[in-house]
Amino acid sequence: MSIEEYEPRSTLVVPEHPVARARYPFIDVHNHQDTDLSEAAVGEMVKAMDAMNMRVMVNLSGGQGPELVRAVSTLKGRYPKRFVVFANLDFSGVGEAGWGERAAAQLERDVRNGAQGLKIFKNFGMTVKDRQGRRVAVDDPRLDAIWDKCAALGIPVLIHTAEPKSFFEPQDRYNERWLELKQFPQRARPPDKYPSWEDLLAEQHRLFAKHPRTKFIDAHLGWLGGDLARLGKLLDACPNVYTEIGAVLAELGRQPRFARDWFVRYQDRVLFGKDVWAASEYPVYFRVLETADEYFDYYRKRHAFWKMYGLDLPDEVLKRLYYKNALAVIPGLDAGAFPN
Repeated sequence: MSIEEYEPRSTLVVPEHPVARARYPFIDVHNHQDTDLSEAAVGEMVKAMDAMNMRVMVNLSGGQGPELVRAVSTLKGRYPKRFVVFANLDFSGVGEAGWGERAAAQLERDVRNGAQGLKIFKNFGMTVKDRQGRRVAVDDPRLDAIWDKCAALGIPVLIHTAEPKSFFEPQDRYNERWLELKQFPQRARPPDKYPSWEDLLAEQHRLFAKHPRTKFIDAHLGWLGGDLARLGKLLDACPNVYTEIGAVLAELGRQPRFARDWFVRYQDRVLFGKDVWAASEYPVYFRVLETADEYFDYYRKRHAFWKMYGLDLPDEVLKRLYYKNALAVIPGLDAGAFPN
């Protein structure tokens, strides 16, 4: 038997409290949907959302221009209050004179056409290059016009910078995600091809500080889910920054006591996100967030090779995580659809 095949079944018997439906209606601020979904497919998705108590889904893959218009029409045409669409940037012209101003103008048109935020994908900072073939840093001043435009329009920027720290580290016996990197070698970020993890985070944090009027949502707990104290210091230093928990539940579920205290302290700065649309996986989020259960399985083998523990978050913290913080950050949401 190979290590990839090893999946031991626990003999531990403890109380179990599976949660199929979130205690409060929630807003998923980190999801991705195609712009060419059929009306029937959208309807089926809404049924699944209703079953788990998801009131609003944010599609971060809206594109720009005609693609953005299509995405808004596809998702919001029949269900205008159930979906939100964020626009995206086209980096192909970075380095040309006036590119930042043109990109900002396009974003303003996209907002007029229904976009309620801007999503920056993980290629920015790692592989995006300018017209001269140079890497575009996360805090490159040539994008200042875009961040300023977001502030003027009152829309948030949900930004994904870097990847899990282990992906940048040597693939040796000390690497916590060695098995994942063995199974998915394309996820590795070796130093001869990518900037370092610390450099990327430093660029992102300088960007946050440089644009205090712009609201940023730092995706995936800013890849600091394994160092929540450091993430807390970032939030303390930058009142314009929020974060979300998409695809990093595994980090929270292995440190339930410290994570619970952290959520209580930063309860007005964290939003709910999932990242991948898979209705069967959401109940693990609810169980980690809402119960005090011990030693239960994560929803897929990668991301975590350990068991989960519940945080048993207080009701007010859950409300802020599930919907109140998103209502405060994303414009145009129907606050009347949620409890006080």
